[in-house]
Amino acid sequence: MSRRVVITGMGAVTPLGTGVEKFWQGIRDNKIGFSFIDSFDTERTGVKIAGMVRDFNDEDYTETEGCYDKKEARRLQKFTKYAIVAAHEAMTDAGTDFSDIDQYRAGVIVGSGIGGIDLTLEEYAKYLEKGPGRVSPFYVPMMISNMAAGYISMRTGFRGANFDISTACATGTNCIGEAFRKIRDGYLDVCLAGGTESTEGEFTFAGFSNMKALSKSEDLERASTPFDKERHGFVLGEGSGVLVLEEYEHAKARGAKIYAEVAGYGATCDGYHMTSPMPSGEAAARGMSLAIEEAGLTPKDIDYINAHGTSTGLNDKYETAAIKLAFGDEAKNVKINSTKSMIGHLLGAAGAVEAIVCAKSIQDGFIHRTLGYKVPDEECDLNYCTEGNIEQEVNAAISNSLGFGGHNATLCFRKVTD
Repeated sequence: MSRRVVITGMGAVTPLGTGVEKFWQGIRDNKIGFSFIDSFDTERTGVKIAGMVRDFNDEDYTETEGCYDKKEARRLQKFTKYAIVAAHEAMTDAGTDFSDIDQYRAGVIVGSGIGGIDLTLEEYAKYLEKGPGRVSPFYVPMMISNMAAGYISMRTGFRGANFDISTACATGTNCIGEAFRKIRDGYLDVCLAGGTESTEGEFTFAGFSNMKALSKSEDLERASTPFDKERHGFVLGEGSGVLVLEEYEHAKARGAKIYAEVAGYGATCDGYHMTSPMPSGEAAARGMSLAIEEAGLTPKDIDYINAHGTSTGLNDKYETAAIKLAFGDEAKNVKINSTKSMIGHLLGAAGAVEAIVCAKSIQDGFIHRTLGYKVPDEECDLNYCTEGNIEQEVNAAISNSLGFGGHNATLCFRKVTD
């Protein structure tokens, strides 16, 4: 049995603002969500800029039914809070609590790349200084990355498949892809899917900085420059994106607002290197092709690619090679952009937030500009939408996520037609 799957609700916490409306308006206005780090002394890492969530306050949610109370706020890590708030917005947006569905056919698949890594550092410091008796009894349930999915289930009552996929930068896309398949194949009727991340501690920045992955720019407008010849690393960001995926006939019967259809999903692995993508782009290209084919489309049908586009030397070059392999002669015609040029790299949340961009692009007929770009690179020679926003009908789009470890994931979205 193969069923259609559509997006009927969305929620977001991002460096451009909390809430899909605020986030999407920032995208349309070409705003940069970067700011100077003030949570630690940046002299030691040399990293000055990040994509931090600046408008998120517990007080806004502790009195909101379906989020968390003041006591819980002290026992939740930010990555879990972000996911709860994004899921709450997505459910509100969907306009139903799905109480008409067997709750064992309603699931949650929300992942995180690094979970509560900053808490681990804090508790380990206590352990070293004061001994094991001073480690918090809440340390484990606060730190483990599956807790975001667990808490969302507690809030919604969804008792079906509930798990956390952690595939580095591909996490959010894999979570949505696996949720799509659960519904398509008849195991679930609805699923909250996406990713979440919090990255404010110096320890995390140090790890990425020492592997030469982060931008050390002090220019907000040139910190993230995907596909630019002078690109020099990504801007580390944080946030969450959660989508309501629903079986099409159920959504149609209840008169749901439908953003787009999730029509295809491809997942592959480079099997090549710990951090470097495969130079030929072969495995990433196969992931794109699988997603497009599953959607019953061809490369010529794809209007827009939301690229992984990290602003690192190897990713952008090899992703370009992968697009050329997957699209052939059509590679020069498809519009490509990188949302990371505005909000940075949200790690496990990146693919989920970028899926929201694809859905809104289809809804509005709008493809945003890739910001920060100035210097052309002969090895990145496709149309990256660097001159400005593009207003055009978007009937089909794909979103790429390429994670450390060689994890490649692509989702294909299309406009819903009967």
